[in-house]
Amino acid sequence: MRNKKETTRQIDRIDRKILKILQQDGRISYVDLAEQVGLSTTPCMERVKRLEREGFIQGYAAKVNPQLLQAGLLVFVEISLYSKSADIFDEFRRAVVKLPHVLECHLVSGDYDYLIKARISEMASYRKLLGDILLKLPGVRESKSYIVMEEVKETLIIPVYDA
Repeated sequence: MRNKKETTRQIDRIDRKILKILQQDGRISYVDLAEQVGLSTTPCMERVKRLEREGFIQGYAAKVNPQLLQAGLLVFVEISLYSKSADIFDEFRRAVVKLPHVLECHLVSGDYDYLIKARISEMASYRKLLGDILLKLPGVRESKSYIVMEEVKETLIIPVYDA
């Protein structure tokens, strides 16, 4: 079995179509998926399983409404660390991955070291998240925040282009 990180195999037109469809509807039945890509059910299932095994498909998830879960306030926070040492970066990473309100955290280039995306219920919760949690993470020197006023586009769909 091939390691997911070593996948270099080219995928064909049908595999690409499968990926496009599954990104739109991860709950589609194999029968319907097979019909849409022009295969019978068993070969279609085998392709999906292979795409999963090879790491093209990393998982399936439900998209939930943040407003209904008291997580309607979306914020982005730039974080700058005191030091650029590997130990400080590792400490910060280990701490930030444990935070449930943090949806994403990325090491970035530029004036700041990390960009965090978080969802909370309201401004009071944001003040607590920033002051009591984020600014107390290991190595944090300063932050700059952006409160989202309107979500124009948010998607997890990655374009799958024809080869």
